[in-house]
Amino acid sequence: MFTDALASIDAFTPAHWSIAALVAFGCGSIPFGPIVARMNGVNLRTVGSGNIGATNVSRALGWKWGVLVYLLDAIKGAAPVLLAGSMAGILGHPADEIPRADMWWWLMMPIAAVLGHMFSPFVGFKGGKGVATGSGAMLAIWPVLTGPLLVAIGLWAIMIALTRTMSIASMLAAVSIPLTVAAAAIMTTGTGTTDGELPVAHALPAIIVTAGVAALVVWKHRSNLERILKGTEPRLGSKS
Repeated sequence: MFTDALASIDAFTPAHWSIAALVAFGCGSIPFGPIVARMNGVNLRTVGSGNIGATNVSRALGWKWGVLVYLLDAIKGAAPVLLAGSMAGILGHPADEIPRADMWWWLMMPIAAVLGHMFSPFVGFKGGKGVATGSGAMLAIWPVLTGPLLVAIGLWAIMIALTRTMSIASMLAAVSIPLTVAAAAIMTTGTGTTDGELPVAHALPAIIVTAGVAALVVWKHRSNLERILKGTEPRLGSKS
């Protein structure tokens, strides 16, 4: 019955997209970190950094629980994006085959999910920093942002190995995404290929939106930036 209802949608209108954005915000606002911590008898706000994300869960409960929360946060970002893209009939299409209006709307889904996580009404509008939720949501913009997200994940892993500082790795990974999208667009301009490529004209929405998400992530890490400058930012494996 549900699939029949989806098939009956001839075109995804702004009204449909608006509802999808609200769903993305709602999914993003689910506070998996505090839920998992409470299940283990811990108030996440009173330990470590007080943040509700996977890093603080790792400090409070161990890395296995931190990985679980990261995956749950990534899934809550990806699920509404995949659903909206599928319902709109644009999932799996390269950027130059997607109507510009739909491209803008689809790219709003990660922002809605990240805002839901950062300003979750379930935790007094004081949520996490959006790294896991944003990475899951943007990875689901397939194939437009999948490649740049894989590059960002690789950079994140390298920076974790080099610095053992989650905040540095997360911020650099977030900033790398719009830069990678722009670089891909510049390199493919004039090649005459469109299959999965991002020519400059079609890349602008992705560049602008991913830059906005990166700015949100860096802004939420402003306290980390202060500690990095003071040399007091905790590293992985340390207890704050």
